[in-house]
Amino acid sequence: MDPTSRYSSRRRSARGMGTDWLQRSARSQLQRSAFLSAGGVVAGAIGTVTMDTLLYLRSRRAGGKQDPLEWEFSSAVTGWDDVSAPGQVGKRLIEGFLGRELPDKRARSVQNAMHWATGVGWGALFGLVAGPVARPAWAGGLIFGPIVWLSGYAVLPIAKIYEPIWDYDAKTLTKDLSAHMVYGATTGFVLTALTRRSRS
Repeated sequence: MDPTSRYSSRRRSARGMGTDWLQRSARSQLQRSAFLSAGGVVAGAIGTVTMDTLLYLRSRRAGGKQDPLEWEFSSAVTGWDDVSAPGQVGKRLIEGFLGRELPDKRARSVQNAMHWATGVGWGALFGLVAGPVARPAWAGGLIFGPIVWLSGYAVLPIAKIYEPIWDYDAKTLTKDLSAHMVYGATTGFVLTALTRRSRS
């Protein structure tokens, strides 16, 4: 057999093995990323419920009369003047896409959708970014909550939805930060549990 042909055959074989390894590695990484993102969605949803529970209890202590489901799904919202920051962001996005104003009757549904989309969206991002590197993920969650909190005060004043952070008093900022820390810690703990279960 021609030595040159034997060498070429070995080189093609090695190249094929290398290509197969890269494909398997890319497929494995894609599957891992999809799992972490899905886990982040679940963790973000549970984190949102936990944060909302804290905010609901604060509302009741302040004299609120709504039951939990009425409060959670914004039954008191009757128009755009009643919506929170996520609802206002959603309104602007949808109106910009449609090129027309949304009626007040859409305020409640937009607020609910944006509130939950924000919670699970941040959770998915946390799963992708912190899942592979934070061991355990709950430690990253303690940092994640303040990052989410600070991002709102960095972005929303530009959109004229929030005032600049220095215009708020310390009590307001502390209460908002503590709620987001509950969200971040819960999201981190749930993601840790999910990823630990997948490895066991």
